[in-house]
Amino acid sequence: MEGVMQTDAKMRTESGAESSPRGPGCSLRHFACEQNLLSRPDGSASFLQGVAEKSREQLIRNTCEAVVLGALHPRTSITVVLQVVSDAGSLLACCLNAACMALVDAGMPMRALFCGVTCALDAEGTLVLDPTAKQEKEARAILTFALDSVERKLLMSTTKGLYSDAELQQCLAAAQAASQHVFRFYRESLQRRYSKS
Repeated sequence: MEGVMQTDAKMRTESGAESSPRGPGCSLRHFACEQNLLSRPDGSASFLQGVAEKSREQLIRNTCEAVVLGALHPRTSITVVLQVVSDAGSLLACCLNAACMALVDAGMPMRALFCGVTCALDAEGTLVLDPTAKQEKEARAILTFALDSVERKLLMSTTKGLYSDAELQQCLAAAQAASQHVFRFYRESLQRRYSKS
């Protein structure tokens, strides 16, 4: 997902090299994050991961609504703006990660953080985490999951292509394991941001 996502607010660039080790096929690409980029909104984030809009928007909205404690702010509108600067694959997962970091930067109360992880299955059934655009094109199935940080529970999933029940479970387990790296990156990114303030 070498796609950069911008949302409302400002951040500083963080490198997530330690958070995203690469191994044979089942690893995540390099992360980078900036918070507080925009001056007027309450929160903003740019999220870089690696080098059908209305349905994507609805998936992101539903995921955010599942974790934001909206009852604490009745009659309040929360707007998250995501701008795709580039798309090198795993775009929905990158959008979910950018949305989460923007909500954190804005100080929105949430019951848990969330992250997105995309898996691809090639013609032989080999699982690839965080696929590039080229790998997505060649994949027979692409599965994207949104997971919470507390219990790694599934908040949202969307799939495209053909896969078996066993492959679905394999992809979900791999995404849950990979989410630990994303959440660790979130913590490190926020620690760097607030230790500089």
